[in-house]
Amino acid sequence: MATSRSWRSHPIDGPHRARLDDIGELNQVFSDAFTERYRRDGMVGVRVPFLNPAIWRYAIEDADEGAMLWRDERGHIVAFNMVHRSGTEGWMGPLAVRTEFQGSGTGKDVVTRGVEWLKSQGSTVIGLETMPRTMDNIGFYSRLGFLPGRLTITATLDAAYGDAPAQAIGRLSPQARADAVAECHALTERLAPGYDYSREINLTQELAVGDTILLHDHDRIVGFALAHTAPLVEGRAREELRVLKLVVEDELRFVDVVRAVSDFARRNGTRRVAMRLQGEYLSTYQRVMALGGHVRWTDLRMALNGYGERRPEAGVVLSNWEI
Repeated sequence: MATSRSWRSHPIDGPHRARLDDIGELNQVFSDAFTERYRRDGMVGVRVPFLNPAIWRYAIEDADEGAMLWRDERGHIVAFNMVHRSGTEGWMGPLAVRTEFQGSGTGKDVVTRGVEWLKSQGSTVIGLETMPRTMDNIGFYSRLGFLPGRLTITATLDAAYGDAPAQAIGRLSPQARADAVAECHALTERLAPGYDYSREINLTQELAVGDTILLHDHDRIVGFALAHTAPLVEGRAREELRVLKLVVEDELRFVDVVRAVSDFARRNGTRRVAMRLQGEYLSTYQRVMALGGHVRWTDLRMALNGYGERRPEAGVVLSNWEI
């Protein structure tokens, strides 16, 4: 077990594996750390709310052995890093360090241990996303070997009925569901060898935080979108469906997937669809804008030197590096 020290010479113990009963304290560290980050960026009146405990549970169980946290001498959480692996695609988030321990070297240890774990698991992609206006964050990650890539643009669309109800994995029989998950894996593997979103699809279904919408060509799955309908923020109403993963074998069918997701959202009482569009896919971004999309947020995508992403030669593979 590694031990590091803060500038106050208080011992920090970790990483430990995060548990579901840590969610309350994780939420406090998360809110305090990001509120302070916004304050340093000049947004003094912003208070970052707690995340929905259901989303924390998804993050912890999806990360599994990569759900790491560090404790002080009293057993309180000092820092955490939710480290995720989807086959060979690895990424980190959310991660935070308690405000009084920032600048102590703890953040370096948190990120380094996440990188080491992903390497040990055979990840060929290791990345994260950060706020593009925050120079301190970009410099910090750059000193640890991460290189800035393109922006990820979060865009929203109003939910709208389609010509027919979208098909979702959650409405299938257990055997048909298993077959669909296997077919989604095969599709992803063809476009991005080594990537596998099966765990996220099954966990989303198990925890009832969303569903996976399918696009068929006759009896063959040619696209899918893993989406969460559970509110991101604790105590908020369900207003937005968030697409976490989207895979389609032909970019010309991208709009068909988006319309199916929009229909699913509308029929489930959700007002908007939110999509995080990686900057490599400029034509898909244009298509979302043509459908009436609104830009809501930007993130800077960063990847460890030598562990960057490669855009598939065909199709679209969108992968959200945020919960």
